[in-house]
Amino acid sequence: MSARIVALLGAECTGKSTLAEALAARCKAGLVAEYLREWCAAQGRTPQQQEQAAIAAEQATRIEAATRRHELVICDTTPLITALCSEHYFGDTSLTAEALAFQRRCDLTLLCAPDLPWEADGFLRDGPEVRARIDARIRTTLAQHGLPWVDIRGDSDGDRLAQALQALRRPG
Repeated sequence: MSARIVALLGAECTGKSTLAEALAARCKAGLVAEYLREWCAAQGRTPQQQEQAAIAAEQATRIEAATRRHELVICDTTPLITALCSEHYFGDTSLTAEALAFQRRCDLTLLCAPDLPWEADGFLRDGPEVRARIDARIRTTLAQHGLPWVDIRGDSDGDRLAQALQALRRPG
């Protein structure tokens, strides 16, 4: 039996990490944290264009490894976010096709809306204007490529968790 992969997508400061942790704990699932956050903390900066592919690949590798250990895997982002950020920041579309192929393998995509208050977080946060543009890019890309998603909205962690749990219970 193959693992079920639940991908949490969203722009910066949309509650992905908080929701991923809560969802994994509630469902006793494997959790794959956002590798980009770890990378930036280790390097003390955001990545350059030529470093994006390795970051996307590592996120995918970690998700793949988790599918071998768990029946349900909650992913705090996928390579698609790295690819779309690479498009946004560098005009680089070279990662997008592979990231879309990976996203198609996900059984459920939860898209965290940018309706939470924006909070500064060191060098990983660009601001509410960039957050809105990235959110629009994610939604447009998913729609253009026929990739379904469930919107996760609201300013309460409990409400967001309830929406995610409801989406997980839906058949198909």
